[in-house]
Amino acid sequence: MTSTVSSEVALNKFEKLKAEKDGLEVRHELDQFAQIGWEAMDATDRDHRLKWLGIFFRPVTPGKFMLRMRMPSGILTSEQMRVLAEIVQRYGEDGNADITTRQNLQLRGIRLEDIPDIFQRLKDAGMTSVQSGMDNVRNITGSPVAGIDADELIDTRDLVRDVQDMITNHGEGNPSFTNLPRKFNIAIAGCRDNSVHAEINDIAFVPAYVGDRLGFNVLVGGFFSAKRCEAAVPLNAWVEPQDVVGLCEAILTVYRDHGLRANRQKARLMWLIDHWGMEAFRAAVEQQLGQTLQPAAAKDEILWDKRDHIGVYGQKQSGLSYVGLHIPVGRLYAPDMFDVARIAEVYGSGEIRLTVEQNLIIPNVSDSRLEALLQEPLLTRFAVAPTALARGLVSCTGAQFCNFALIETKNRAVALIHELEQELTVSTPVRIHWTGCPNSCGQPQVADIGLMGTKTRREGKTLDAVDIYMGGKVGKDAQLGTCVQKAVPCEELKPVLRSILVDQFGAQPKTAAAPG
Repeated sequence: MTSTVSSEVALNKFEKLKAEKDGLEVRHELDQFAQIGWEAMDATDRDHRLKWLGIFFRPVTPGKFMLRMRMPSGILTSEQMRVLAEIVQRYGEDGNADITTRQNLQLRGIRLEDIPDIFQRLKDAGMTSVQSGMDNVRNITGSPVAGIDADELIDTRDLVRDVQDMITNHGEGNPSFTNLPRKFNIAIAGCRDNSVHAEINDIAFVPAYVGDRLGFNVLVGGFFSAKRCEAAVPLNAWVEPQDVVGLCEAILTVYRDHGLRANRQKARLMWLIDHWGMEAFRAAVEQQLGQTLQPAAAKDEILWDKRDHIGVYGQKQSGLSYVGLHIPVGRLYAPDMFDVARIAEVYGSGEIRLTVEQNLIIPNVSDSRLEALLQEPLLTRFAVAPTALARGLVSCTGAQFCNFALIETKNRAVALIHELEQELTVSTPVRIHWTGCPNSCGQPQVADIGLMGTKTRREGKTLDAVDIYMGGKVGKDAQLGTCVQKAVPCEELKPVLRSILVDQFGAQPKTAAAPG
């Protein structure tokens, strides 16, 4: 199967660069790039095609690239974490990695001349970054407690891995799916709490029964962009687990061959569904699949509020627990990564899992070792019982490292939450999401309070500001929030958030200590 694009499409800049050379082809030129350096590279290769290999040029840190991994279901081993820590420590001048909202890791400060050696290290450790950027399928998300959750319905780990292997040819790179009209997200849920945020994915599988058979209802078209945000809608299809990979391949093929390409702001899957209508889209998928899809089950099994998995929880395996650690805005430094790897080996089975809330889980901890784990010094910073506001804090990369971001997010988010917690008592977690620009990597639309970076003018000065979103709901009956206030200057944000937390979330002002 090869990629085909209609000759009738008016090629924009990105379609032209893809027509000239498939992004995967630069993998054969990495040694040359390393020798000549980033400044001597062809700008199109450097700024765009390298993203097919997960290598991102960042103008705000010239000469220092970001490397985005692929980690299906957010699962890695302690040895893999140690390799990534060594890469960050040895090659990353900024020395940190970020857990993303797609259960993934992004490594920062990477120099191009070190990429060949880094890629060899990743390959030796069974990891890849292939097809993790530009017009490719992003990291595939699944339940972070798949296989260990006592209440799960379907263990989705193998399914997520099989879908990734189909898309990336087992990590070797797959030209069949390197020329999609735009980026693409897939999630596979196996629990009742929608831990994958199914509604924001181009394809989402949620557990559902047909009679006594357990399979998945299928949702399609969910996405965020600067132009438009939409929740996924039912395909009116139910599939058994063994049919998940084939359906993903069929939908991707239809999207690849027929998706809108002239305007990149209208190139996501939902625009094609709108253009054709759902019945025509479903018929095209069935034709590609070679069989008729069974209608969706009358209801799915997403019945619970969403869990964040922070804390200590018993597993389905007797005598074992998983321990969820809160990682403030997902940022890890090399010493932290080495320590996490050590803890996973000493107390667990050497496995580490990442969550879409930018936190991590140590599974398979013997109950007899729990108390010793909870006394580890690292857990004073990566808490199992964080404060209510810190617990639900999520942030995109922000202007510190991302040239798309209009404002700094991570450092500002942590500082502001700390200040608010000095003034307020909050009894229940409030999910506050920051994103630096309308691309919505921080997913403000699914938050209780979402903050989207923008700029505003005051007295002739340009100021950092945010648009405020509210009403996002996750778990059962998930829905997207909407913008309720525009262009609030960041320097004026604290009293605005304080008022929202008191008026709408029951926060109580702390009584000032008496003098003396």
